[in-house]
Amino acid sequence: MRHHAFTLGPARLHALPSGALHWPDQGLLIVSDLHFGKSERLARRGGALLPPYENQATLAKLDSDIEAAAPVRVICLGDSFDDLMAADEMAEAERLWLTRLKAGRDWVWIEGNHDAGPVELAGRHLAALAVAGVTFRHIAVPGAALEVSGHYHPKARLPGRSAPCFLIDAARVILPAYGAFAGGVACEHPDLLALMQPQALAVLTGPSCLPRPMRA
Repeated sequence: MRHHAFTLGPARLHALPSGALHWPDQGLLIVSDLHFGKSERLARRGGALLPPYENQATLAKLDSDIEAAAPVRVICLGDSFDDLMAADEMAEAERLWLTRLKAGRDWVWIEGNHDAGPVELAGRHLAALAVAGVTFRHIAVPGAALEVSGHYHPKARLPGRSAPCFLIDAARVILPAYGAFAGGVACEHPDLLALMQPQALAVLTGPSCLPRPMRA
């Protein structure tokens, strides 16, 4: 099985190899930290030049996940755009692609620290959302229970491999960054160790999901 199935309270969830989270019983697909426009933002500010294809790569991955999961609702857990100008500067073809993906679905933009939610794009714009007792927000709240968040871009290592990963314990899930050039932070970072329970798993993304103890 390519995905990793687990439970979070009442929710039976699937961590997908792409970095998306699927809640089949609720018709939900959840992604975090798309960071549309990162290469453009870096170029605009005189930073490192990246190939200007991350929007297309991220949209293609999202298109594939939506086609496979057929969700009725998509939740974007914040930092969907790399800064406040990125939504305005998105190419028309990419904007139309995103519009097609949103058609006929409840699309929720959760506010992030890079963007306050792309208010000029259709969809609901919320600070957080609760579904069947599970709270979706951008940044994890210490002590919270039944919480799904993003923000940290966790990554984990296996021998010969490093990849974005989900962090999962009995109380919370932290999603990897979904964006093509979003980067990442080692799952052993003190902030992440402080948030996650001792038995937490790191589930690496890639061709298939590979779980390992977070504190390996």
